[in-house]
Amino acid sequence: MRDHSIRDFWPLDPAITYLNHGGFGVTPREVAAVQADFRARIEANPMRFMMGEYPAAVRASAAALAAFLGAKAEDIVFTENATSGLNAVLRSLDFAPGDEIVVPTLAYGAMMKAARYVASRTGAKIVTPEIPLPLPSHQAAIDAVTAAFSPRTKLVLIDHIVSPTGFGLPVRAIADAAHAAGAQVLIDGAHAPGHIPLVMAETGGDWYVGNLHKWLFVPRACGFLWAGGAARHLIHPLAISHGYEQGLTAEFDWTGTHDPTPILCVPAAIAFHEKLGGAALMQRNAVLLREALDRVAAAFQTPLGAAPALFASMGTVGLPQRFGATDAEAAALRRTLSDAHRIEAVISAQKGQLWLRLAAQAYNEIADYERLIAVLRTL
Repeated sequence: MRDHSIRDFWPLDPAITYLNHGGFGVTPREVAAVQADFRARIEANPMRFMMGEYPAAVRASAAALAAFLGAKAEDIVFTENATSGLNAVLRSLDFAPGDEIVVPTLAYGAMMKAARYVASRTGAKIVTPEIPLPLPSHQAAIDAVTAAFSPRTKLVLIDHIVSPTGFGLPVRAIADAAHAAGAQVLIDGAHAPGHIPLVMAETGGDWYVGNLHKWLFVPRACGFLWAGGAARHLIHPLAISHGYEQGLTAEFDWTGTHDPTPILCVPAAIAFHEKLGGAALMQRNAVLLREALDRVAAAFQTPLGAAPALFASMGTVGLPQRFGATDAEAAALRRTLSDAHRIEAVISAQKGQLWLRLAAQAYNEIADYERLIAVLRTL
């Protein structure tokens, strides 16, 4: 029987089987209530709040997030999302013709396109080492990426948790190798905060970006950028504003008028994550996801997208060839699940096969995935 007391923390339609928490997140009711309170305070006197209260409030949120991430508050700034943070770093750096930007295959599409844009403007070259799918081990990923390094490698972009597949990559080992080769490292942790334990300095990156509206329960849209050491002085926001040349936090804390309420909800969202168990919640979700993937794989005799240990609370499993192998067939199957059966899950075409990406959150239970299997069997 479904634990309705947990499901009711979120405003999800009870008729929907929602298996894509990693896509856009779902804001808990009590965090949304905190956001509504902040909006009311702002509208009661916008000038007083934005000019008088906001500067300290945004730094308080940064301090709360820094404690959660094992970082220093002065190294944390907020962005609209991870993509904005990625672009801020990419478009702040100086590239010369022939410089190489390493972006492995299976990287998040927006990250790849942002790198291509920068390369097209500077004459830099994009190098795309092949990540195996299925991925048998972390060592296979390390070998694939580091084999692409050369004396011209200037920047390595690497996903912490690969969006299309859900498996994690050994970012510290890759970052250490990149630094040894003379390159800098930008880590896309869009799916990491609240999903896996994180300590910023242990990731090995020069810069780390992540989303807070996915697994950490902050309202959309809210991301962050971490910059440690000398790397923090190289970066500017996409919108240059009044804080220009006054340091990382001054530049990013105010880039123009915007809705600050997602940022201000960061402490409440972290508290909600801890209320549900914090580390215990992440472990519970990972165990559920593993069981779900195993059941789908057994039902259709298809492979997992990686060795099971490489998944946390999001992962992929192959679908039978009868479902197709193209992007169009993936989109059609996703629409059929959503429109006809009210099941939300991600379907993608990779390497000549369709792959099903599933997520596990506190509101999910094994019956959700059993329902998915039953529907797929009828199609």
